[in-house]
Amino acid sequence: MTVSDGGPHVNGGTEAEATESSTLSLDDGGVYVCQDGPRDAPALLLIHGSASSTRSWDPMVPLLTGSHHVIRIDLLGHGRSAKPADRSYAIPDQARRAGAVLDRLGVEHAVVVGHSSGGVVATALAEQRPDLVTALALINTGPSLDAFIATESAAIGLSQWPPADEQLRRFASTGFSRAGYQIPEELLDDVRGMTHHSLTTSMWATRSYLEQRTLPARLTALGKPLLVVFGEDDRRWRSSSASDYRAVPGARVELLPGLGHSPLLEDPPRTATSLLTFTAMHAGRTE
Repeated sequence: MTVSDGGPHVNGGTEAEATESSTLSLDDGGVYVCQDGPRDAPALLLIHGSASSTRSWDPMVPLLTGSHHVIRIDLLGHGRSAKPADRSYAIPDQARRAGAVLDRLGVEHAVVVGHSSGGVVATALAEQRPDLVTALALINTGPSLDAFIATESAAIGLSQWPPADEQLRRFASTGFSRAGYQIPEELLDDVRGMTHHSLTTSMWATRSYLEQRTLPARLTALGKPLLVVFGEDDRRWRSSSASDYRAVPGARVELLPGLGHSPLLEDPPRTATSLLTFTAMHAGRTE
């Protein structure tokens, strides 16, 4: 896939199912967008976590396109989106941009899925646009700062930029726990491609948002259908904290044994099974 300045770039497949990628020019920067699956199917928006990109969802997409119009975006400051030094990376602003992308694509209703801090953005989007978000699925998204596992490697970028390869791999290693898993080089490239400002400001933005109010409290007020999936061996957020989401009426919480912070990469089929079971019940909702 390649970025285009104008219309979409199409790679193979039938017209209805081909992959399209483009950069949409928003008021505060270009946002990279990728679409897969039938365009008339229920929309499924996938939002990556900090220091990641649309590529973190690559193994999952083929498992989802049979029944969904799958939309992925690179949040501002990440991946192939713009990385301006003079724009806000606050969670509400990232959510606003995600909503603007769906508007530009003509999407009126979507199930929104977020991985890690992408789940925080998904929650903010549902707060801003309850008409747009029909249901939420959070994958290894910490419910509050109390759930965070502080490690030295989490401070990547604060003292050295660009990061040394050893430091970068140490940071990335906490995102995975499955035995024998090899971190894809393109995921490391996503971090290398960020600016010091966009990386550190994005991480602080997540912290600030969680300091204001916990996600279970926000989600309870929203009243949206909720799925929470957690790799049981997460090394960044305590997996036991997933139970905090049970305070949200009707929330479905699933722990995946043997997986860490990134089950979407460590075991895509198992993660997709949980997600598809959930979306089958809620993708057609229009409230």
